[in-house]
Amino acid sequence: MENPPRSALSIVFLFIASLALAQTTGTARVTGVLLDEFDSPLEGVNVQAFVGEKREAATSSDGTGFYEINIPANREVKLVFSYTGRGSVTQNFSLEAGSLREFYPRLDLTAEQIGVVVLRNNTRARAEGIITIDPEDARLLTGASAGVENLLKSLPGVSGNNELSTAYSVRGGNYDENLVYVNGVEVYRPFLVRSGQQEGLSFVNTDLVRKVSFSAGGWQAKYGDKLSSVLDIEYRQPTDFGAGVEISGLGASAFVEGNSKNDKFKAILGLRYRDNSLLVNSTQVESNYQPLFADAQTFLNYQFNDQWAVSFLGNLSINRYDFEPQRRQTNFGTLQEPIALLIVYDGQEEDQYETYFGAVRTSFQPTDDLELDLTVSTYQTQEQEYYDIQANYALGQPNTDIGGDSLGDVEFTEGIGSQLEHGRNNLDAIIASIKHTGTWDNDGDQLAWGIKYQREDIRDRIREYEVIDSAGFAIRPPGSGLNDQPYTPFDGPLVPFTSTRADNDVQVDRITAYAQYSLRTEWGSNDVWINGGVRSHSWTVSGDGIQSTSQTVFSPRASIALQPDWEQDMIFRLSGGYYYQPPFYRELRNQAGDVVPDVKAQQSIHAVLGHDWSFKMWNRPFKLSTEAYYKDLQDVNPYTIENVRIRYQADNSAVAYAYGLDMRLNGEFVPGTESWVSFGYLKTEENINDRGFIARPTDQRLKFAAVFQDYVPAIPKLQLNINLVYNTGLPGGSPSYADKYDFQSRLPDYRRVDAGFSYVFVDRVNPAKEGSWLANFDRVAIGFEIFNLFDNQNSITNTWVRDVYTQRQFAVPNFLTSRVFNLRLSARL
Repeated sequence: MENPPRSALSIVFLFIASLALAQTTGTARVTGVLLDEFDSPLEGVNVQAFVGEKREAATSSDGTGFYEINIPANREVKLVFSYTGRGSVTQNFSLEAGSLREFYPRLDLTAEQIGVVVLRNNTRARAEGIITIDPEDARLLTGASAGVENLLKSLPGVSGNNELSTAYSVRGGNYDENLVYVNGVEVYRPFLVRSGQQEGLSFVNTDLVRKVSFSAGGWQAKYGDKLSSVLDIEYRQPTDFGAGVEISGLGASAFVEGNSKNDKFKAILGLRYRDNSLLVNSTQVESNYQPLFADAQTFLNYQFNDQWAVSFLGNLSINRYDFEPQRRQTNFGTLQEPIALLIVYDGQEEDQYETYFGAVRTSFQPTDDLELDLTVSTYQTQEQEYYDIQANYALGQPNTDIGGDSLGDVEFTEGIGSQLEHGRNNLDAIIASIKHTGTWDNDGDQLAWGIKYQREDIRDRIREYEVIDSAGFAIRPPGSGLNDQPYTPFDGPLVPFTSTRADNDVQVDRITAYAQYSLRTEWGSNDVWINGGVRSHSWTVSGDGIQSTSQTVFSPRASIALQPDWEQDMIFRLSGGYYYQPPFYRELRNQAGDVVPDVKAQQSIHAVLGHDWSFKMWNRPFKLSTEAYYKDLQDVNPYTIENVRIRYQADNSAVAYAYGLDMRLNGEFVPGTESWVSFGYLKTEENINDRGFIARPTDQRLKFAAVFQDYVPAIPKLQLNINLVYNTGLPGGSPSYADKYDFQSRLPDYRRVDAGFSYVFVDRVNPAKEGSWLANFDRVAIGFEIFNLFDNQNSITNTWVRDVYTQRQFAVPNFLTSRVFNLRLSARL
């Protein structure tokens, strides 16, 4: 493994070398959003650039109405925007090399041309502290788990130390504290997943995404009841036929979309298949690994008239995980005292997670100012987790003779033993809800409200135990007293080291409601945005053998943003409020598997101070975003994390806090591409049962990330993107059964660089020649990806092994994936 200074120097050199490639190519860029007479985005508008009578470039707008086109610099260029039935718009430009101009024309059904629309750049989203993400960046960014979550992990305050998982933590929260919405409907993670390699596909299909919005704190009352973050996804409504396919060593995906002739019916369908074998086979465990991760999603919309529309969002997901480990050898320690753990396995694991989801939404807009929605949704998951795996291990010293035939073999054994893990877990959960929301606009001010009823019906059967044997002697459970085997005989009964056995039949009924008001006003010559609202959440836990328990919480929230009338484009924000997380099923179940119905909602008081500064550097647009935050947490439900499985104590026995600083600089480091650099500092601690403050399992102190996109000037179709993440180590190095106050060891720092190289045969900026078969495609590209470019050995947990002679315990790191190469082919119509 390379030492950190050399790796850091390599990364810096690669970054500088990439910057050196980014030379101006004698072009300028025009971007904007194309709208109709109702300010709705227009997809498929033809955009052509002419110098005289010669066409120099052409493109078309995407599903959000967005377009971008490179035009020759220092020349008179005419842009023509045309759309069948809506006439055309023309505008002349003469721009300097490397410059950017924003142009927002509007095309009407009756008029040939309506004047230019001047729009502020996401002003409302900036005032609300919302980060908007281009879905195309999520599709193209290189990563072992590509998609929206992969891109989120490059943002400040968002951490992910497991490339096999799409789970992420935000500002000291855990994986269960993040809200995820798709078209206004909340979606959920599987319940029983224990490791990243079991996880498969996340719900969000990037091929279908139109808009991505993210908030890491201080969000409005219209969003739900969690403690850490909100991810709000919108799927697009197609305006024309389109299709796409992508194939790589990690699986395949495809989508098709279209609309009816009268434009009333619109449909999009996405299919995905994922195979993690390429990544799992790069770990140190030799195994037979046969996964099947597949899903199908569809979004249908029918517009009856200008006031009434109905849509359907559906998902079917099948994740099967068959894993038969065979052998593992992990070398660790130091050069002076090398140690090796050799494990031979017997047994297998067979897991299955099937989810079915459907949501019907009807929207009614009786006037231009009023919109009323009603959504009915059902989510069902059926999960099974069956495993019997015996691991026979030997701990010893490896041969270090470089010239010998037995280099690396374990020669002197210091400890031997075995471990048997057994599980027969089944879970069946149905979550059904009905929700009404409404919005009323009054000259930019907005009143929003909503009410929702939700029923959760969960049946859970847990049967799992672990038996540990060291040198022929069974290890007693933690906390069972002194065990001095083999020196002192122990004649007690044989019991498993850990054991969980429970049967739960639980129902949870929830009623939530919110109301909020947003207004825009002026303070002198300065623009001011104010938002205030309140949520309520009432829930009742009942079930077989459970005493019915009801609770209610209220969550007031507010924010204010100021945009001074300065030459510099800046916005200052202050937001916060009371945020509650009423317990979901996982939080109601304690570590023994029993349901505790009177678990309280965890409470967090958010205070977020933010600043956005949009400016130009090198005559290109940039934005620096900064947020300082503090969270005071009460009634905290302590937990442990092992890989991605969270186990709660279900007793609200802790208080906690979190504070930090997040910074992100994004812009066109290279003309025509967006890149960014993120930095985050976090400190979060908890006090359990008044024993004193210690680091929480998510205490990710420092985070640095960079996403860099570039192209070769001499070969502009050859493109590069780099995804770099550095996180300091988490306090996850202790055994899961250990007392947190006795073990506060940390895992090593997480360092990873993924790089992708792609050759674009055709895209909207570089269309194919007329008559070529490639002219039928919007984009065709082939890519070569290197995951974990510098082959850093990152670990997710430790395996604890005891030396029977010295009674010492060794923390053996469980390493994640090593360097992996991948090919990717994509095409879009």
